[in-house]
Amino acid sequence: MASEQGASADIPSHPAPTSAENLHLDEVTGERISKSELKRRTKQREAEAKKAEKASKAAAAAPSKPKKEKSGEELEGDLNPNQYFEIRSRQINKLRESKEPNPYPHKFQTNTSLGEFVEKYQSLKTGETLKDVEIRVGARIITKRSYGNSLRFYDVKAEGVSMQIMCEVKEATGTPFAEQHEHLRRGDWIGVVGFPGRTQPKSRDSGELSIFAREVFLLTPCLHQLPTVHYGFKDQEQRHRQRFLDLIMNDSTRNTFIARTKIVKYIRNFFDSRDFLEVQTPMMNKIAGGATAKPFKTFHNDLGMDLYMRVAPELYLKMLVVGGLERVYEIGRQFRNEGIDLTHNPEFTTCEFYWAFADVYDIMDLTEELVSGMVKAVTGGYVTKYHTQHGEEYEVNWEKPWKRIKMIPALEEATGEKFPPSDQLHTTETNEFLQRVLKKMNIECPPPLTNARMIDRLVGEYIEDTCINPTFITGHPEMMSPLAKADRSIKGLCERFEAFVCKKEIVNAYTELNDPFDQRMRFEEQANQKAQGDDEAQLIDETFCQSLEYGLPPTGGWGMGIDRMVMFLTDHYSIKEVLTFPFMKDVAENKEKPAAEVVGIEPMPEEGIPHK
Repeated sequence: MASEQGASADIPSHPAPTSAENLHLDEVTGERISKSELKRRTKQREAEAKKAEKASKAAAAAPSKPKKEKSGEELEGDLNPNQYFEIRSRQINKLRESKEPNPYPHKFQTNTSLGEFVEKYQSLKTGETLKDVEIRVGARIITKRSYGNSLRFYDVKAEGVSMQIMCEVKEATGTPFAEQHEHLRRGDWIGVVGFPGRTQPKSRDSGELSIFAREVFLLTPCLHQLPTVHYGFKDQEQRHRQRFLDLIMNDSTRNTFIARTKIVKYIRNFFDSRDFLEVQTPMMNKIAGGATAKPFKTFHNDLGMDLYMRVAPELYLKMLVVGGLERVYEIGRQFRNEGIDLTHNPEFTTCEFYWAFADVYDIMDLTEELVSGMVKAVTGGYVTKYHTQHGEEYEVNWEKPWKRIKMIPALEEATGEKFPPSDQLHTTETNEFLQRVLKKMNIECPPPLTNARMIDRLVGEYIEDTCINPTFITGHPEMMSPLAKADRSIKGLCERFEAFVCKKEIVNAYTELNDPFDQRMRFEEQANQKAQGDDEAQLIDETFCQSLEYGLPPTGGWGMGIDRMVMFLTDHYSIKEVLTFPFMKDVAENKEKPAAEVVGIEPMPEEGIPHK
């Protein structure tokens, strides 16, 4: 007998054979079976039917569990940055129109900072609160956590200090709790009114110092999606282009700029305490003098004349000394139209001072005192670590006294060649000698191959590269130093030193040339080098030459690169890390619409000018 579909799984499809006259029809399967088998199947089917009916009634009676819907804020987390920006801009524009709340209030009264709060209430015990103390602070939201409709946590930051804000519906005053928090997002500036306390968590013994909020106000919204705390904001190129976002996300960047400020303050206090007068000199000059560097050129429309952005303030500062300001210094910007690399930026900061009646040896001692004291004040000790681009680690001991190296003897030892007499280092014969030495040592020097440039190249290869701890290099040839006074005992050399640390120059100083006759000849030599194609050679500054004719007293001069000092003391190998806004090349970007354009705001016409 063939089997039929639809039979119950536990009912055999082939019942035991019996006599035909005792068989009965199973209407479900169409089989003819015994009476007892039919009875058994019928009973089983009735039981299954009752069980199914009971289950169906239970399912109908049970309330359906609603699918949890994502909040608006959670849905925003799934958006890409452009989508988020457009939606958030429209949300905030609606608040601008309704003023409920005003997203850009004029004022929020604070009574403490987060740093002061931490210092004052750090000793609170777990679970302890001071409800009678009102705290009013402003800060930026870094993270936000919600637990149901009655509890919010914000991690906020201000002035480099992070703090937890705990918001409970039972403590809320003023605007209803939900309305206080519905418009707040990561990155927003908020004002918090609350009281100090330390939480009492169930999962651990110690609680977190927090501000228990009674009311939270939106002070300024952030229209853009912040990078996540987990992944952060680490791309160097973007960090330098969007320094504001870098500072929001990276405390290390903030700490670098704080260290920079401490360095500048220490230098300023050092000179002020020694009766130096801080001055300011022009940044645009008719002559780019004071240093061997290629200048930026600009044009003054009203005067119809070319001007140069200054490469150094030296000549002006020395003219002030001629005028009787015997101790002057300036901390300011210089501009040089040269290559951009890890240690050079088109604009940078230096400190220069000029000290009447002092010479290069006085200044060498002062340099050791200034720099070693500054390192101790900023870092807490004399030994620092510095990591290069290639991962080398230098341990630097800044404590005085520093090592001193004489240039020409050191080059003779490194090259195995006897150099011409010092008073012959500027000659054509020496030029040929230096070219032979470069070829012998397999060292390339970019043209023009002037004597000064070739010697400087050898110094970079064989002396500077050995200077890890602070080191003075002395005994420069006169033709490398057009503004330095001739050495009092060795003809052809001058009284100059350069200080190097981690193979990089940090200070340049000398006994100043105050002989107007000698100065004129030095400038003529520079003009000769410029004629040979050296764009960095200096032009003749007639006003400065004239000032020397009125008498510059014996004077020591000194210059330090502030940016490079900050690099060493904050352990950064790139100058871009220590400049708030470093120079960046233009790149093709997909520019997004500004917020005003996203929401359709039209610019207001200027008075008397029709809007097109």
